[in-house]
Parts: sequence; structure tokens; C-alpha cells
Amino acid sequence: MSLDLKNIIKPYPSPIITGRGIDLDFPMLAGCLALLGLGLVMITSASSEVAAVQSGNTLYHMIRHLIYLVIGLGACIVTMMIPIATWQRLGWLMLIGAFGLLVMVIVPGIGREVNGSMRWIGFGAFNVQPSEIAKVFVVIYLAGYLVRRQKEVRESWMGFFKPFIVLLPMAGLLLMEPDFGATVVMMGAAAAMLFLGGVGLFRFALMVGLAVAAVTILVQAQPYRMARLITFTDPWSDQFGSGYQLTQALIAFGRGEWLGVGLGNSVQKQFYLPEAHTDFVFSVLAEELGVVGSLATVGLFVFVCVRAMYIGLWAEKAKQFFAAYVAYGLAFLWIGQFLINIGVNVGLLPTKGLTLPFLSYGGSSLVICCACLGLLLRIEWESRTHLGSEEMEFSESDFAEEPTHGR
Repeated sequence: MSLDLKNIIKPYPSPIITGRGIDLDFPMLAGCLALLGLGLVMITSASSEVAAVQSGNTLYHMIRHLIYLVIGLGACIVTMMIPIATWQRLGWLMLIGAFGLLVMVIVPGIGREVNGSMRWIGFGAFNVQPSEIAKVFVVIYLAGYLVRRQKEVRESWMGFFKPFIVLLPMAGLLLMEPDFGATVVMMGAAAAMLFLGGVGLFRFALMVGLAVAAVTILVQAQPYRMARLITFTDPWSDQFGSGYQLTQALIAFGRGEWLGVGLGNSVQKQFYLPEAHTDFVFSVLAEELGVVGSLATVGLFVFVCVRAMYIGLWAEKAKQFFAAYVAYGLAFLWIGQFLINIGVNVGLLPTKGLTLPFLSYGGSSLVICCACLGLLLRIEWESRTHLGSEEMEFSESDFAEEPTHGR
């Protein structure tokens, strides 16, 4: 008796397992791969001087970033293999997991302190940043809530306030690290999802007002936040103190002019600009590639974020509302981090420790961004093939005659 392994091992259909080969949203994939490639180049350039002094190997940070990139692409592939219905079923477990990670990171002996903040859990030579995972898990849970309680969210105050029973304690845990930037991004994405979920304009305006008041109180509650707020308005008043990082970033932008000083020729990365390969990698990019390179990078980000919003729109038109809300939420996470990071680099916002999606050095951020990309590619594929989120049995014949899409 022979065993037919093909019948025993039936992989669940996905964008990379169909009757006609790989079936992905190639414009979205190309945009994100371009950002990942640009990020690898800029990390190599921005970190070379620091790596040479700290480790004796000019390519130390590049090698680590490349390892994170490989892990991230693996996470992207795995995420594409998982049906959206599975994410919807496991939303509440992810929420519990997010709370667990955020509690663990502030426990002495488990959380690892870097630059005065307890934002990481150490695993040997690698650090995991739970806030990056928690933000995505909150989006997935909130998307499920908006689907389950759609009428209640749109028509009653209770449906509007219930999500904050979850969001506010999570924001409190983030502030205990402290991670004010991640708190703002998470709450902003949640507010945008609630608005797209149908919350009335009056209730939404009230939420925005309360959020502004809360941010004002939080800024005034900590002296270092108030100092950052005052400094960013006039960094040159204390250019060798609290305004040092911003003034060095602005010098990098000034030196770049239109076409930049050339790849690898940055002066500011040579110990003038702190965190040149993490939070301020965009400043080094502006110095080396100039206005043209900076605007091209911003254009790539705009394309990727708008494409993510369109993926949500396509899922909504296909009546796959959970998938649509997840796509919207992930898009707003990227938009929030992008705007804050660029705003900090050019001096429009106070300094915050937020990475630039796909570009900055940082394992957790890079891997989570790649996983989010996989989730968006899965959502686009399911909405285009009309699989929805129903429990269904599939065979290869279901995908053999799929028409080529024109998105």
C-alpha cells in the first residue's frame, strides 16, 4: 500500500500557493521591498563609523540588520499563509498576549533598560520590543470588535466607550516604560479605526478633544517631556544641551542641499548625530541623497501607505469588514510612525524614540513591519479572490482559473 503524500499534505491556499503560481499584489510588494533595500543601504552607511569604533567591524550593524531582514521576510511569508479568519478568531488571545508582554517588560529582571527606558525584553544578543507587537495585536482585536459590535458602535455611547476599557490600561503600560510615541501612534490608529467603523462625528470630536487634553496633561506631568517641547521650538538656544540632537539633524539636512554629498560621505554620522542609524536615519539619508533622495523616499512611503488604505477599501467593497478594518489600522500605524519620525527629523515635532518603518535599524520594528506586509498581501488576495473569512474547504481547482487582476 502506497501513501499519496500530495493528498495527505494539502497546504492551505495562499497568495504563494495557488493553481497558477505566486499571486501577489506586486505594486505593494515592490514598494515595500524598495524601502527595505533602501533601509539596508542607509543602515550600512549611517552605522559604519559607530560600528567600526564600538565593535571593530564596519559592517557589524549591517550584518545584524540583514539577519533581521531575513527573519522579517520569513515572517511575511508565514503571515501570508494564515487565513484572515484565523486572525479574527484569535483576536482576544492576541490582546491577552499583548498585555502579558507589556507587563513583562516593566518587571525588573525581565525588561531590559536602554537609554533610561524599559522597552525591551532581552533574549541573549537580541532584544524584543513588545510595544511593536502590542500595537498590531490591538489593531486586530479592535477590528474584530468593530465587526461584532458594529451597530452598537455606530448608535450608542456604550459601544463607543467599550474599546477604551482595553485601550487605556494598555496606554498606561506603555507610558510606564515610558514610550510616549508608541502610545500616541496606537491611540491614533484606534481613533481612526473607530471613525471608519462609523462612530458619529460628535462622539469622534469629543474623543479628539479628550485626547488632546490627555496629551497636554501627560506632557506637563514629566519635566523631560516639557523640556523637549520647549527645545524643539528653538533648538539653537541650547544647541549643546537639550537641543543638540535636533541641531545636528538640521545641519545634516542643510549639508545635503539638492543632490546630497554622496552615498557614504555623511559627516554628521561621524559621532555628531546621536542615533544616526536608528531614529535619525532619515537625516543621514537627506545629507547623502539630498532633497531629491528625501522626496523620493517620502514618495515611496506615501505610495505604500495609500496602497494599504486601498487594500482596506477593496476588502470593504468585498464585504470583508474585519479584513478591511485590519488593513486600515495597519496603514494608520505606518502613517503615524512615518509622520512622527519625519516630523522629529525636520524639527516639526519634539524628539521621540520612534523608528522609521522599513528603514530604521531595529529588529522588532523591521520584523513586525514585514509581518504587517504579509497580512496586507493576504487581505488583498482574499478580497480579490472573494474567499472572505468563512470556513471553507478549498482545492487547487478553485484557483486554477483565476483571472489576472488589474489593480
